[in-house]
Amino acid sequence: MCLLIPVDSDRRYEALLTTLDNCKYWAFIELDEGRIVNCKFHKNKEDVNAYIETVVVENDQEYVWQFQEENMTVLVAPTQRSIDEIVEAYLLNTLHEIKK
Repeated sequence: MCLLIPVDSDRRYEALLTTLDNCKYWAFIELDEGRIVNCKFHKNKEDVNAYIETVVVENDQEYVWQFQEENMTVLVAPTQRSIDEIVEAYLLNTLHEIKK
C-alpha cells in the first residue's frame, strides 16, 4: 500500500500536510501490515517511480482531477497534519474520499 502526501518539509517527523499549491515536497509512504516501512521525500511527484494508489490532501477544495484521471483514490485529512496522524487515520478508515 502506498500513499502520496503533499508536505511542507523533507523531515520525517516535522513534515506537515499542506495544500497542493503550497507543497514543497511529496512524502511517498509505503505501508506493510499497518506499519510505515518506507518514507521518501521528492521535490516533484513525477519523481516517484512506483504505483501510487492513494493521495491525501488537506481539504476537498483542492484541484485533484489530475490524480483522479490516473485512477488514484483521493482522500481528505480534515484535521490530521503529521504523517503519523494521516497514516493512523488512513488505517482506521477515518479519512474522507473525494469522489469523481
